[in-house]
Amino acid sequence: MHDNTPTVWPQIPKPSRPAHSSSSFPVKSREKTNSSPRRTPIPMAIGGGGGGGSWSIHGRPDVTSRYDVLGRAGSGAYADVYRGRRRSDGAPVALKEVHDAVSAQREADALLAAASESSPHVITLLDHFPGGDHDDDVLVLEWLPLDLAAVVREGRRAGGLPAGQLKRWMLQVIEGVAACHRAGLVHRDLKPGNLLISEDGVLKVADFGQARILQEQASDETEIPAAQEPETLTAADYLHEIDQLRAKSTYGDVDRMSLQDGNTSCLATCSTADIDDDPFRASYSYDAEEDIGDEESGAFTSCVGTRWFRAPELLYGSTSYGQEIDLWSLGCILAELLSLEPIFPGQSDIDQIGRIIGVLGNITEESFPGCSNLPDYNKIFFSKVEKPTGLKASLPNRSASEVSIVKRLLCYDPAKRASASDLLNDPYFTEEPLPVPTEALQVPASKGEDDDSSAEEWGNYRDGDSDSDIDEFGSMDVTKTDKGFSIRF
Repeated sequence: MHDNTPTVWPQIPKPSRPAHSSSSFPVKSREKTNSSPRRTPIPMAIGGGGGGGSWSIHGRPDVTSRYDVLGRAGSGAYADVYRGRRRSDGAPVALKEVHDAVSAQREADALLAAASESSPHVITLLDHFPGGDHDDDVLVLEWLPLDLAAVVREGRRAGGLPAGQLKRWMLQVIEGVAACHRAGLVHRDLKPGNLLISEDGVLKVADFGQARILQEQASDETEIPAAQEPETLTAADYLHEIDQLRAKSTYGDVDRMSLQDGNTSCLATCSTADIDDDPFRASYSYDAEEDIGDEESGAFTSCVGTRWFRAPELLYGSTSYGQEIDLWSLGCILAELLSLEPIFPGQSDIDQIGRIIGVLGNITEESFPGCSNLPDYNKIFFSKVEKPTGLKASLPNRSASEVSIVKRLLCYDPAKRASASDLLNDPYFTEEPLPVPTEALQVPASKGEDDDSSAEEWGNYRDGDSDSDIDEFGSMDVTKTDKGFSIRF
C-alpha cells in the first residue's frame, strides 16, 4: 500500500545533459508494475459538469486539507483535471488525477528533471500525492488558463501578429524546449495546445505525460532495422480499401478547423479534445504503458505525439529516436505562428506524409540517410514530386530570416535539425523590430470565452477508432502506381 502523505521534494541534482547529435537515446529503464489502472472512473457525484469522470479526489483528505477543489477542468479516460486553490495562500492550481501509478510517476520524474533547469518556461510541479489501493495519484501543477493555440486563433482574427510580439512568443517556445532538452528529456508531444500561457503572458511547456528521460545507448543498439522488400498489388484492391478508409472518416472542412492543432494520435488514449476548455487537452495517454507503450528493452513507441507535429521518422515507424523529434515539432509550431495555419494538417498518416513531401519533396536516402530501413518505409511509396511547394511558398509574406529559422528545423535528416539552444542565437531575433518584453504581449482572453470551434466539430474531425491508417492496413505490401501510392492487403 502506498503512503498517502504528499511528497516533499528534495533538492534536485541536475541530470547529465546529452549533447544534441544525430545519436538516438533509449528511455531510462524503470521497473514496471504488474498492476493495471486501479479503478474505473465513476460518474460525477454532483451536478453541473455533465459526463462521466472521477470525483474521488473529494474523498482525499490529504489533498483537500491543502487544496480546495473548485471544479472539473477536463476529463479523459486516464486522467481528470480539476481547478483548485492552495489553501495556504490562495494560489490557483491544477489538480491532475492520474489513474495509472506508473504513468503518474513517470510524469512526475520528467517534471522534476525539467525543474532542475529552473526555467520560467516549463510548467512547475508543486506537489505529488501518491495513490493507495483505491486512490489515484494526484499531481499538483501551477494553473495556466491559456495556450499557444489561443494566440494563433487571436492572431488570425486580428489579421496577424505584430512582429515584435511574434518574436517573443517564438523565443519563449524555443527557450522552454531548450530547457527540457538540457534536462535530458524528450517531450514527444509538443504542439500549441501543450504550450500553456499565464495571464501575464509567460509561456510554459506543459503536459509531460508522454515525456521520457533519455540516456545514451551503444551505437549498435540504435541501428535501424533491415528494410523490408515491397511487393505489388492491384489498383482495384487499393482503391477499394482507400474508399473504405475514407468512408470511416468524418472530418470537416480543413480551413474551418485549421486553428485546432491536429489532435489525432496513434495512441488512441490521447483524445480528450471533446472538452474545449481543458488546459490539458489531448494529454492523457496513460494506458500506453501496458499496451502499446515503450518497450522494456528501451525502445520507444513510434505511435506518439500529435499527427500534425509528428516527425517523418515517427510516421514511418521508427522506435529509435531522440530529441530530434521535438525539433521537428518545434518547426511546425513556429511555422504555424508565422502563417497562423498548421503547415501539415494531415487527415491520416498517409495524408500527413503526402502533405510533407508536397512541400519538402520526396524522402530519399539522399535527403534522409537510412530512411529506407525505417520499419514502414517500404509499406508505402509516393510518386516523385517534381515541383515541391517549398517552405517559402508555404509561409507567404514572411521574410527570408523567418523562413530560414523554420527550414533549420524541418529537415528530413534528424541529424541536421538545429538544436533549440542554437536557435536562441539565430540572427532573426536580433533584427529589427526586436522582441517586445513579455509584459508588453497582448494576451488573449481566457480559453473557452470566445471559441468559434465547438467540441462536436472537433470531435468529428478526429480519427474514428483507427490508431494509425498505416497500421490499420495490417500486413501489407506496397508498390508505386500512377495513383501516387498503393497498398496490398
